[in-house]
Amino acid sequence: MTTDDIRHTTMLSARDVADRLGVSTETVLRWTRRGELPAVRLPGGSIRFHPDKLDAWLQERTTR
Repeated sequence: MTTDDIRHTTMLSARDVADRLGVSTETVLRWTRRGELPAVRLPGGSIRFHPDKLDAWLQERTTR
């Protein structure tokens, strides 16, 4: 994935991620603070999540 791909992708908020995963926003933010969930901190302090990185993170944790 190139930098241009990342720039042109809609990023997800913690609420979006929480809704997708069926957990609370607080849980998503806790995982992020612990370094367990990849995220980007914007200059204003907001945290956003790249959908492809979220999908990869989930794939790594999928049980078989």
